[in-house]
Amino acid sequence: MDKIRIRGGRPLHGQIPISGAKNATLPLMAASLLTDGTLTLSNVPHLADIATMASLLAQHGVSVGIDGAAPGGGHTGRVMALQAGTITSTTAPYDLVRKMRASVLVLGPLVAREGRARVSLPGGCAIGTRPVDLHLKGLERLGAKVELTAGYIEASAPGGLVGAEIVFPFVSVGATENLLMAATLARGETVLLNAAREPEIVDLAECLSAMGADIEGAGTDRIRIRGKDRLHGAAHTVISDRIETGTYMMAVAITDGDVELIGGRLDLVRSVADALTPAGLTVEETARGIRVRRANGRLTGIDVMTEPYPGFPTDLQAQLMALMSTAGGAAMITETIFENRFMHVPELTRMGANINVHHASALVRGVPRLTGAPVMATDLRASVSLVLAGLAAEGDTILSRVYHLDRGYERVEEKLAACGAEVERIRES
Repeated sequence: MDKIRIRGGRPLHGQIPISGAKNATLPLMAASLLTDGTLTLSNVPHLADIATMASLLAQHGVSVGIDGAAPGGGHTGRVMALQAGTITSTTAPYDLVRKMRASVLVLGPLVAREGRARVSLPGGCAIGTRPVDLHLKGLERLGAKVELTAGYIEASAPGGLVGAEIVFPFVSVGATENLLMAATLARGETVLLNAAREPEIVDLAECLSAMGADIEGAGTDRIRIRGKDRLHGAAHTVISDRIETGTYMMAVAITDGDVELIGGRLDLVRSVADALTPAGLTVEETARGIRVRRANGRLTGIDVMTEPYPGFPTDLQAQLMALMSTAGGAAMITETIFENRFMHVPELTRMGANINVHHASALVRGVPRLTGAPVMATDLRASVSLVLAGLAAEGDTILSRVYHLDRGYERVEEKLAACGAEVERIRES
């Protein structure tokens, strides 16, 4: 199993290219199930989760073609062509779905197009329950019959789905995406209330509209969809990854560097920039992306609460905690989205961080320096928080279980090394 070794203490200088957004690409790939035409996606990141979704779609009968090999191996800005001429299977098996919770996104499109689906209950990072209840109740509102049998969701709508008003009791990105896709082929009008407002929802709606869907209100908490008899193929470019952008903003901050994030969009990370500016970070738009550097000296502790978009993202909470571990004074970080998302705290503590957790909040008292240590990734975002800590620590940090990292960060060690970080992947059989 691969490990990553980091020798800290080197400021980052140069340029880092920002990849396409994983959290946008996954639902876009699932949308290919809604049409027998070809959906062509560009700016697709090369990640383990993308490969998992491609495998899942392939077993449903989707033809998956990939172009865009980068020199020296790997891929950058890949183009993916997905064509679901005939759905050969409406079952999403446990062996694939257990690897990634986003696999449940095939549920809505399959029921909408084929009138039935059998999807294993999902897996993924162990950061909270993240129940699929909202997905299932929404499909029932659209006229589907839904049962849970032997670990599988079995949904059927032999006569097709019918538009309805669906009120989410709390904001759910996945349920909004699933039901948005399902409603594009439902008869009549569907209205999603208290819908998620994330940029990835807007990106999905723009792609679906290019495929012929009639959608209004994406990016607000009220989305209206008028169903169509069929959708057609389209070409769409995936937005840049705001979580990767925010992660590298904090990597620059924790190393006292100066980096231009090529392709990063400030409008997608406004809440992050607004939080980090009082801490002492300078964030500027450039012609090619975003420039990030410290304003003057050591950073200052800040208080942050995670919230649904446009608030501070839960997917950047672990990275912020690593950053605040080296800031002056104290910081309070409160997690409101997932109930089990402080699993990185013991690992950061092993590196010398001073963190006290009380229920949903963590009090972080900055220390003069972190110390390299063997640490273990517990989930995707926790893994990269340990990379950030390693960049600032004295000595060597050895990160194990980096398969978590590979699920969501493309060529992270290459991107950091190109800016002066001393980081390498240790490949083990």
